[in-house]
Amino acid sequence: MNAQTDRVLAQVEERGIRFIRLWFTDVLGTLKSVAITREELEQAFDEGIGFDGSAIQGLTRVYEADMLAKPDPATFQVLPWRGQTQGTARMFCDILTPDGAPSLADPRNVLRRALTKAASLGFSLYTHPEVEFYLFEQQADQAAAPIPVDSGGYFDHVARGSTHDFRRAAIAMLETMGISVEYSHHEAGPGQSEIDLRSADALTTADNLMTFRTLVKEIALEHGVFATFMPKPLVDQPGSGMHTHLSLFEGDRNVFHDPGAQYGLSRIARQFIAGLLIHAAEVTAVTNQHVNSYKRLWGGSEAPSYVCWGHNNRSALVRVPMHKPRKGDSASIEYRGIDSATNPYLAFAVMLAAGLKGIEQGYELPEATDDDVWNLTDAERRALGITPLPHDLAAATEVMERSELVAETLGEHVFRYVLANKRAEWDEYRAQVTPWEIKRFLHRL
Repeated sequence: MNAQTDRVLAQVEERGIRFIRLWFTDVLGTLKSVAITREELEQAFDEGIGFDGSAIQGLTRVYEADMLAKPDPATFQVLPWRGQTQGTARMFCDILTPDGAPSLADPRNVLRRALTKAASLGFSLYTHPEVEFYLFEQQADQAAAPIPVDSGGYFDHVARGSTHDFRRAAIAMLETMGISVEYSHHEAGPGQSEIDLRSADALTTADNLMTFRTLVKEIALEHGVFATFMPKPLVDQPGSGMHTHLSLFEGDRNVFHDPGAQYGLSRIARQFIAGLLIHAAEVTAVTNQHVNSYKRLWGGSEAPSYVCWGHNNRSALVRVPMHKPRKGDSASIEYRGIDSATNPYLAFAVMLAAGLKGIEQGYELPEATDDDVWNLTDAERRALGITPLPHDLAAATEVMERSELVAETLGEHVFRYVLANKRAEWDEYRAQVTPWEIKRFLHRL
């Protein structure tokens, strides 16, 4: 026991907490939960809670099924949507083997390993995600076309719009849990919202994102609607991305900032961007893990489809936000490829690894792209050295399979599982006969 666990035990007693939900994710980023009573909490801190790891996607094999979930006391928060009694709290867990060693298959541990490598180089990673999602009407037929809750567009103030009330309720609950919000607004699609979380260290941000997705779905149910983080739920509307701002720090100093350099970008920042670009195709099967993710990437509406960077260029994969000379600590780069359905632990790990590789190998950053990349011809893009991201999950998986960087970052177990899972998802997808095919061919052929 230590001071942190003692504080949690005291809070549980003082606040009348009856149940504690222990949270972790499977390899795909699906939240898992087991509830314990407060009487079991001290033992959970000491020994962890045993469970069948072979029943969790990608965690372990049948013949080594016993695993332990050990709560991290730093993540203790009361769940505000559990009613007025305030009787339920949650903590994220680290997954351990029976001998107490960190599980190599635990996504949280994958990110910890990447952060430890960064720390060995003197760096810590801070992230600031802009999370997009849709709100749809509840329908009895879940196979029916989704109906957005409004017809608003980008930054629209919809009179008596349900999304306003929804975002207000969501932000209030997030802040009661210590998750700070920077902005919120209506996004470009009907019924689409964006809520931006404030910058935090990468592990905290990943935990916050898992809480965010759960909280948004809970509040949606309370409002009689449903929320989805599906990357592209509507054919003719924008997808839901999760543009993520990244910053490296040495202690309290933001090493991406150089006030005398072009765009305020330090040499380290330029090398980090170069790493992201060179390894972008390799990490895409992690940052964009579903077949539907590629409908967003190649569906227009400002989704990044090509590997390039630019200053304030929203068609680029990596954007350098406007330089603020007096705010050096806020210097960041924005990776625009990642979507809202990713597993944030794995995504942050591979993005960090790609950037660090650029620093370690001294990669040279190509010239910035000022053009609207979507409006260039293929020949013009080739002349500029701009390559496309993978067009679909099959192509992304094939590139990832050859990646030493992704294999090393994820570890062999997670790497092999993700490859097998993505191949299975693609095989199942391509076997489907879609409504589009029926409409187009059934009566014509």
